[in-house]
Amino acid sequence: VQLQASGGGLVQAGGSLTLSCAASGRTFSDYAIGWFRQGPGKEREFVARISQGGSNRNFADLVKERFTISRDNDKSTASLQMNSLKPEDTAVYYCAASRTRGPALIPAWYDSWGHGTQVTVSS
Repeated sequence: VQLQASGGGLVQAGGSLTLSCAASGRTFSDYAIGWFRQGPGKEREFVARISQGGSNRNFADLVKERFTISRDNDKSTASLQMNSLKPEDTAVYYCAASRTRGPALIPAWYDSWGHGTQVTVSS
């Protein structure tokens, strides 16, 4: 499956952004979708994940109360709604697809990656 992330930008602290991930090429509902981010000088880290059918969600502790994840299998898209953004949320955000049925929380479990989208939160 091919993925394309979009929706990044510059936002002030406390603001909101919605990232989108559009998929093509394979049956979208076969894949769990994860969002990861990589800040300057940091390793790529897990942000959120939604299961193939959308009934199970996982979030990193740092974003749990502020971010939501959703998907539309009919449209082959997934979204990450980010609220109450903080400067430390600044990173390149990536969406990824995994056939794993369990809570895939590390990059190694993901088969396909989209190009990242930059999110910059100013203080």
